[in-house]
Amino acid sequence: MGSSRSSNKRPSMFEVAKLAGVSHQTVSRVINNSPDVSDTTRARVKAAIRELGYRPSNSARALASRRSRTIGLIAGGLKFYGPISAISSIESIARSHGLFMSVMMVHEALCTQQEFDNLVDTFNEQNVDAFIFLTPTDVMLDVACRARVSQPRVIVTSTHGGMSMREARSLIPDDGLKRTSFVGIDQWGAMKDVMRLVKSAGHRRVLYLAGPSEWRDAATRLTAWETLSAEESIQTQVMRCSTWESSEAYAKMNRLIDTAGVTGAKLPTAVVAANDSQAVGVARALHEHSLRIPQDVSLVGFDDMTAMDNMYPPLTTVRPDFEGLGTAAMKEVLRLLGEEPSPQLPNSQHGVGLVPAKVCDRISLGPVPPRVM
Repeated sequence: MGSSRSSNKRPSMFEVAKLAGVSHQTVSRVINNSPDVSDTTRARVKAAIRELGYRPSNSARALASRRSRTIGLIAGGLKFYGPISAISSIESIARSHGLFMSVMMVHEALCTQQEFDNLVDTFNEQNVDAFIFLTPTDVMLDVACRARVSQPRVIVTSTHGGMSMREARSLIPDDGLKRTSFVGIDQWGAMKDVMRLVKSAGHRRVLYLAGPSEWRDAATRLTAWETLSAEESIQTQVMRCSTWESSEAYAKMNRLIDTAGVTGAKLPTAVVAANDSQAVGVARALHEHSLRIPQDVSLVGFDDMTAMDNMYPPLTTVRPDFEGLGTAAMKEVLRLLGEEPSPQLPNSQHGVGLVPAKVCDRISLGPVPPRVM
C-alpha cells in the first residue's frame, strides 16, 4: 500500500482501520492499550500500523481523553548524585506507564517563588496532568508548597529540615492537600542501621561530617545521628560543611588531624560522612597522614555512588533505593489521577511515605583499633 500513497501525507487512523478490517474505535482502543480487544484483532491492527507507518497524534489523544499523558517535573540539585538518580528513575517509571516527562531545573538554594510559579505556568500551557516537585532544600519545599496548582502534585523531600513537615503542609490549602502527596527516602532508618554497625564494631568516639544545613537530606541525617548518638551513648563530634564537596571535607579533616598532632587530642576511631563525596575527601586526608582505613580510623559514607565499591578500601556506605523512590512517586501520581490504587510503602513518618535505603557493609568499617589514638 505504501507505493499508492503520497510520501508527504501522514496516514490516518481511518486508513489503519480500513487496512485491518476494523472500526476506527477499535484502532483507538489498541493504541490506548485497552484490554477490550482480542489478541488476534490487536495483532492485525498493530500489523497495519507498522505497514502504514502510522503514528498517533498526541494532541488528538489528549482531546479525546482530556489527558495530555504528560507529567511536569521541577527539580533542584541537578549537580548531585541523589537528585540525578531520582529523576532518572522517575522518568523511566513514567515511560513504562506511557507517560511523557517534561523536566525543568532550578537552583535548589536560589529559587524564588516567582521563578517557581513561572515554571508552573509554563507547564500549565502544556496542559500537564500532574506535577512532581523534587525539593532537596528548605527553599524549594517552601515554594513548592506555596505554588497554586489545581493538578495533583507529588513532592519528593526529606522528613526534617529548617521547615517541619507540619509547617510545609500548612502552606497548602485544604482542597490542595487532597491532591498532594509527599514521598522520600528513609534517611532516619538508614542512619539507625549505620549506628548499629558502628556500635557493634565497638566505636564509641565518632566524628560526624554533616552536609550543608539548607539541604533536607543533610538535616535529616544529622538530626538522626545526634539523636541516636545520645540514645546509644556514643561520643560524637559534629563537623559541619557548607557544601557536599570532597575538597571541603578534605580540608576540614586535614585541620582536625594536624590540630590533634599539635595538641595531643585523641582522633575519632570512626568517621561517618553525610555523603560519599565527603568520605572521599576524608579518605585522602587520612592516607596523606599515613592513617590506615579501617585499621586506624573507620570510614562510612552515604549514597553508594558509582565506584565506591572499588575505593581502597571499598567504602561502607548507604544505598538509597532511587528506583523504588521513582516507582513510589509515579504510583502516587497515578493514584491521585485515579488510575491506580494507593501504593503500599513500608514506612511513613511525618506525613512522608518512605522508601528504604540499604547499608552496604564493606571493608572501610572495621573494629576499634587496639591502641588508644
